Amino acid sequence: MNTIVFSEDVEIPPWIVDHASFRRWACSKDYPERGKVSYLAGKIWVDVSAEKLIHNLLKQVVALALGNFALTHRLGRFIGDRMMLTNSLADLSTEPDGMFVANQSLQEGRVILSEGEDSLEVEGSPDMVLEVVSKSSVKKDTRELKHLYWNADIAEYWLIDSRPAEPTFTLYRKGTREFQPSRKKDGWLRSDVFDALVRLRREDDETGLPLFHIDLK
Repeated sequence: MNTIVFSEDVEIPPWIVDHASFRRWACSKDYPERGKVSYLAGKIWVDVSAEKLIHNLLKQVVALALGNFALTHRLGRFIGDRMMLTNSLADLSTEPDGMFVANQSLQEGRVILSEGEDSLEVEGSPDMVLEVVSKSSVKKDTRELKHLYWNADIAEYWLIDSRPAEPTFTLYRKGTREFQPSRKKDGWLRSDVFDALVRLRREDDETGLPLFHIDLK
């Protein structure tokens, strides 16, 4: 098989034939610095589309809010995007828009942070993962990853849809057979992982650009 070229930034080597070989490539210096390449239960998923401003702003606000909250309360670490998450039982390697690893999960070995040749791999079952849906990632985020994150025994899946004028936020909890959406109460969602109520809200600043906030209490 010849090398598969998706763009000048992403080339899939011909020797990638399974999850193990994908992981070797993903943890090497040859893995692309731009674009997202995922291994989803036997399928290689490539997204080389440019990230939209709203998508980027939403990722930032979640990372800042959860990162500060986790550090202030000494809960664990929030890990931003461009970090590979691998779960062998779910046959999954992907780069979430964010994920949270509780101190207890690290202490009990549910999550292992391992250095590759030129990257960090988060291996196991983080307590929470974040995906921000864009036009190019609808099927992957709402179907493929939703199923695989459940298989990976992840307690909460935070899904923010950046496509509407007013982005929507769904907090999924791991149920017996699939993720179940948390019900809003007075605009707030309950997160068991952070032991807090959480909401996403928007306002417009003086420049006309949206200001997003993740509130926790």
